[in-house]
Amino acid sequence: MGTLATTGGGAAVRADDDNRYKAVQQKLKVLGKAMDVADTELEALVRGMRANALRAEGAAVDIANADLDPKFIEMTNQVAVALGGAAIELRGLHEMAQEVSGLAHDTRRTHARLYEGLDTIRSGRRERTPKPGFFAH
Repeated sequence: MGTLATTGGGAAVRADDDNRYKAVQQKLKVLGKAMDVADTELEALVRGMRANALRAEGAAVDIANADLDPKFIEMTNQVAVALGGAAIELRGLHEMAQEVSGLAHDTRRTHARLYEGLDTIRSGRRERTPKPGFFAH
């Protein structure tokens, strides 16, 4: 099976078919933390790209003021525009990461609200109980 890897020192979680309550809670917790880290990293990346776009724009002005070849002015302007466009697209990715992070945390809370009581009862029994979905057939 695959793994959901995180950056920033977070642990990877197995993407398997273990659907026990505590396993699902752990997977949702790791996903939420990974998306929180991604959110922070993407925000920093957006700021850096915007700053680099402004620097490239300033460099194009400096090149123009130095009366250098116009092709260098145009190339530097294209770099500034490309960085600005990339920052805009990255902002969209950042917003998606924020949304997924929020949904992961919400899902974890909802899952706990719906199934924590059942897990507490099932975990406290000495007798084996039917697996989830047993009575659905």
